[in-house]
Amino acid sequence: QVQLVESGGGLVQAGGSLRLSCAASGRTFDTYVMGWFRQASGKERECVAAIRQTAVSTYYRDSVKGRFTISRDNAKNTVYLQMNSLTPEDTAVYYCAASRTGGLRTEHYDYWGQGTQVTVSS
Repeated sequence: QVQLVESGGGLVQAGGSLRLSCAASGRTFDTYVMGWFRQASGKERECVAAIRQTAVSTYYRDSVKGRFTISRDNAKNTVYLQMNSLTPEDTAVYYCAASRTGGLRTEHYDYWGQGTQVTVSS
């Protein structure tokens, strides 16, 4: 069992930055692929970024490439999402998730955090 707790969301102006953190419980954090998803109002949940267990491989959605950076610190059981040059289109609830197998779809992930709201004003 893995429990995930996100933090770092908030209200920011367009062009600003936020850093999301996701703290995981348990001793097996480094065995999971970690992903950041987001869900805007009225839209499906989508994978924004993902990182493999040893951080040698990462994935980014096209719309966030060059602006978002995912990273993890296995010693601290934490995954991060640095978000720069934010736009109103980035407004959503952001979730972190853990997967035993990896993937980009919600059904590939076994554990989810409660989500943190990110609102970008124009």
